[in-house]
Amino acid sequence: MTIRIKAVFAALVGATCFIPAVASASPLSWITSNDCSQFSPNGRAPVVVNAKMRASTQSLCYSDFAVLHSGITKGPLWSAEHLTAQHVDDAKNNTRTNRFFAEHQLPPGAGARLEDYKKSGYDRGHMSPAGDRWSKKGMAESFSLANIVPQNPSNNRRVWSRIEESVRRLAEESGDAYVVTGPLFSGRELQTIGESRVFVPTQLYKVVYLPARKLAFSVVVDNTATDTYTVKTVRELEAMSGLQFPGIPDALKDKRIGGLKGV
Repeated sequence: MTIRIKAVFAALVGATCFIPAVASASPLSWITSNDCSQFSPNGRAPVVVNAKMRASTQSLCYSDFAVLHSGITKGPLWSAEHLTAQHVDDAKNNTRTNRFFAEHQLPPGAGARLEDYKKSGYDRGHMSPAGDRWSKKGMAESFSLANIVPQNPSNNRRVWSRIEESVRRLAEESGDAYVVTGPLFSGRELQTIGESRVFVPTQLYKVVYLPARKLAFSVVVDNTATDTYTVKTVRELEAMSGLQFPGIPDALKDKRIGGLKGV
């Protein structure tokens, strides 16, 4: 299904990529005083700059990653994790569950359902990857559809998988890494799947911050059967996403790297 974004989203199209939103929902009662700040550098989570884009979002705090979920896109706007070398090592021996589930902690109609992905032609693509999960609980939680977006199957299993592995390698080599992963939605006509109308991203991104190396960068991949990716500065990703990453030192946001070794 392809939908045309008209007046509801018109005020949000200030940049090439945007994320739509609607009326606000009250915070989830199950979220504890732990605000998941441990998954963001200096405890400062990514910020959705546009107030209208923030309106329908809800924070979900899991055991080893955090999600900002949108009741319009029916998926995450970002999913944040803090990987250490020990986490990556522990994750190698963690068993993948493959048990996807609808997030029952969301209000009715706010999230995706398993049926939405059936015969859609898209994979259920993790944002915080199952391959990063170092605990059994975190592994199970990562299969929540609140952490999932519709992803091109070839993309998910090839270039995106290699990017995820490269980030794990960087975390091991550097000691730790703060990683934020999410979808981008570009243009006025966006595809959706299922009766819930789950938005299909046009692109996917990762923002990686390596504190020990004083290095930060972003990776952007078209949500197609591609084998290529683009490395951007954090500042460039902020401009195209409508997000800001206040935990990353401002002096690092314009630095550029050549590429991800091995991808």
